[in-house]
Amino acid sequence: MRLRRLVCLIALAAGLSACSQEIDYTPEQRSCIAQHYSAYDAKQINQCVDVCRLCMKGNTVTCNTSCRLRGAS
Repeated sequence: MRLRRLVCLIALAAGLSACSQEIDYTPEQRSCIAQHYSAYDAKQINQCVDVCRLCMKGNTVTCNTSCRLRGAS
């Protein structure tokens, strides 16, 4: 029983640590963002979706969902 709890707690901790809202951008993506926004704010939904579509090659639906999951409004 104790082993099961330990395994569950480790799995939960690993899952939560993977839920970081910070994105690691590649140098190419950073360059693209800088070309489109001098002061990029990932919390602004319109900026987030534009950058996702233009620099990460996403589409409007998936980018909108992704941005909202990361806290943009």
